[in-house]
Amino acid sequence: MGSGSIRRSGGALFRGVLSAAASKGGTFSDVPTTFCASTALPDPTVPANASGNAGRAARHGLPLRTLTALAASGLLATPLLAGTAHADPKAPAPPAKMSKVGGDRLGTPGVQVQPGAGAPKLPGPDALTARSWIVSDAESGKVLAAKNPHWQLAPASTLKMLFADTVLPKFPKDTKHTVKPADLAGMGAGSSLVGIKENLTYSVHDLWLGVFLRSGNDAVHTLSAMNGGTKATVTQMQQRAKELNARDTHVVTPDGYDAPGQVSSAYDLSLFARAGLQNADFREYCSTASAQFPGDKGKNGKRATFGIQNTNRLLSGDYDIKPYPGIAGVKNGSTTNAGSTFTGVAQRGDRKLLVTVMNPEKKEHNEAYREAARLFDWGFAAADKVEPVGRLVGPHGEDDGTGAGGKRRDGHGSTQAALNDSGGTGGAWTAAGIAGGALVLCGAVGLVVRRRWPRAGRGRGAGQ
Repeated sequence: MGSGSIRRSGGALFRGVLSAAASKGGTFSDVPTTFCASTALPDPTVPANASGNAGRAARHGLPLRTLTALAASGLLATPLLAGTAHADPKAPAPPAKMSKVGGDRLGTPGVQVQPGAGAPKLPGPDALTARSWIVSDAESGKVLAAKNPHWQLAPASTLKMLFADTVLPKFPKDTKHTVKPADLAGMGAGSSLVGIKENLTYSVHDLWLGVFLRSGNDAVHTLSAMNGGTKATVTQMQQRAKELNARDTHVVTPDGYDAPGQVSSAYDLSLFARAGLQNADFREYCSTASAQFPGDKGKNGKRATFGIQNTNRLLSGDYDIKPYPGIAGVKNGSTTNAGSTFTGVAQRGDRKLLVTVMNPEKKEHNEAYREAARLFDWGFAAADKVEPVGRLVGPHGEDDGTGAGGKRRDGHGSTQAALNDSGGTGGAWTAAGIAGGALVLCGAVGLVVRRRWPRAGRGRGAGQ
């Protein structure tokens, strides 16, 4: 499984995956996901009061070089430069008309929920400040509640889920690649990096760990180079989004770095996560809490390794937030234009939920994770007590994307069959539901996790 060992979250043990030896000690290059100062982005659509820590820092007179250094050190993700936490009174309003893919209510501005008897109340607006969010059942595809889910917003590094959906199946994980200087060209200022070096060789497995754990734009650009270049990869990502009926998404960069015209939505990001979770390698990478990554060659010619930790704080935790019980990935992001974005999947009992949160107005440290956790808590409590307000549609050709059923091959969608059944035995993915966060798997003993899964005849919804 590539060089170094990995540590998987205790809430994300997958069927048939062998645990590796415990991670060696190492220095975590704990950079935030992609940050870019507004001064580094020639985007005329960025307002002077742009949200985001880097934007605030720039307005306080910090030069770009300083901002880049702070982003690399992680300081821009801390309260040190966070300023006062409050909702922006000038925050933009959602469009009056949005896409109705997945159902008419999903195109209506504001919070959409249809509680039944005994349903718990959603957290109030002070607890859920994100401009857009969605809670859905990962198996049935039913949308339990949503707020502006089709609002086209900057996605930040959550767009890397679409990158993985597009590129990950193309290269065996043991494929080796020696990095050329041209591979790393074109990365935006302040990009998050895993630490890839020119003229050194990495396995595809290493590169995907860099993408998922450190949100490394250097890993994305290296894989894009292997895939025929950035331009070709962007074209393929846009085609993949179209195949998935993700109609809110327009791709400009493969890594999610802010760019004029680059948008997605909470709805589309949930589709990307759901599609990726059908791939065993995607599940492995998005659930890995920490790993060893190849470093420089020593005098003896051997490669050193260093530790990397997943920047998904509901998976790895932080000084002010604990890992969420049952979390199994998937991807987080943060840029000046996007604010903080996050898509997560978690399991409690037999229930598996997807939550996507985009750009909380409250700029507290780790706020996107806190709001996602509140939505998970509500979703698990409310799942059997609310009527769905929409659904996650299936791919083009299996689903017409209108929310009316379209060309679905059965009452629930064949795509979900793939989500629940990979290789003919067992389910495609699950979380073990162990509370308390990451579990260190010690020693060299392998652990095989076997699970029971719904048979093909049971109710399942269309998916990505």
